[in-house]
Amino acid sequence: MPEELICQTNGQGLVDITASVAAIVSRSGIRDGLCTVFVTHTSASLLINENADPSARHDIESWLNRLVPENDALYTHTLEGPDDMPAHIKATLTASSLGIPVMHGRLGLGTWQGIYLWEHRHAAQRRRLLIHVGS
Repeated sequence: MPEELICQTNGQGLVDITASVAAIVSRSGIRDGLCTVFVTHTSASLLINENADPSARHDIESWLNRLVPENDALYTHTLEGPDDMPAHIKATLTASSLGIPVMHGRLGLGTWQGIYLWEHRHAAQRRRLLIHVGS
């Protein structure tokens, strides 16, 4: 059965959730299998990326903000503010779920990999994630 993880964001940006997901994997008792992480929102997404140098995360965020700008005249979904439609597009271009191998009771991440919730809205949000660990 999936475990719920609530993540409070401070607005747009990457939130490292690696330790929280690793704790759920540890509690599961599963030695070898798969950990699935799913975000239940349409304006946030998930990412596995560099966890050593914060400039990599900054560059990724800057790049996506340039790719999907706010206030594009072609947007028709604008009632929730100028960051809402770009947030939906960013979530569409990235991932709403991740599958991470579990090996010897631990996440099978590489040395420099971390798991991130990517908040695409400017305002702080309370995001719900579902984590399932199975063999």
